[in-house]
Amino acid sequence: MSVSLLQLIETRLADHSPARKLLRRLMKRSAVAMILQVREGELHILMIKRAERKGDPWSGHMAFPGGRMDKTDAHGYAVAVRETEEEVGLCLGPQDQCIGRLTDLKARPHRGTFGMAISPFVFRLEREVQFTPNYEVAEVVWVPLEFLLDTDNREQMVWQYKGVEIPRPCYMYEGRRIWGLSLMMLDELLDLIEGRNPKRPRWR
Repeated sequence: MSVSLLQLIETRLADHSPARKLLRRLMKRSAVAMILQVREGELHILMIKRAERKGDPWSGHMAFPGGRMDKTDAHGYAVAVRETEEEVGLCLGPQDQCIGRLTDLKARPHRGTFGMAISPFVFRLEREVQFTPNYEVAEVVWVPLEFLLDTDNREQMVWQYKGVEIPRPCYMYEGRRIWGLSLMMLDELLDLIEGRNPKRPRWR
C-alpha cells in the first residue's frame, strides 16, 4: 500500500501544474522541503516542530524544513535543499529525487507590501539518515500519510487573531498540532492523492 501510494503521488505530481504567485518577483521568497519516505511499510512525511523563540511568528509550530531565500540561492529548489541541511542536517543529494512541487502560498507580510511567497518542493527519500537539528528545531517527526488521509483525525481549533476567534482545521498527531500554512500544503498533496481538484480549498 505504501509503495503504491508513493507511486500514485509521483504520477499525480508529474501531471500537476502548480500555481505561482502573480507578483512573485516583487515578493520575498522562501521554500520548504516535503520529504516522503516508506518507513516500516507505511508512507510518512517529515515534519519539524520549531523551537520556541521570542519574536518568531512560527515559534513552536509544526512545519516543514525550509526558510527564506538569500543572495546565494539561485532558485526556490536551492532554498529548500540548503535550509533542510541547515535545520535538520539532511543533505538532499541527487539520490533524493525531487518528484514535484506544489502551489506557492502567500504568508501575510510582517514588513513590506507584497508578503512572502512560499514554494513547497516534494522529495522521495530512500535511505536511512541521522538528523542533527539546529537551534531552530525542537524535534523531527515522521507523520504517517494514512493518519492525515483519515478524515476522522481532522479536528477544529480556534485561532486568536487580533482579538478575533477564527475557527481553523487541524490535526493532532501525538500531541502535536498541525495547522495553518503547513496544513494547506498537506491538503494540496492529499487532494492530489484522492483525485480532488487541489485548486478548491479543503479548509473546513
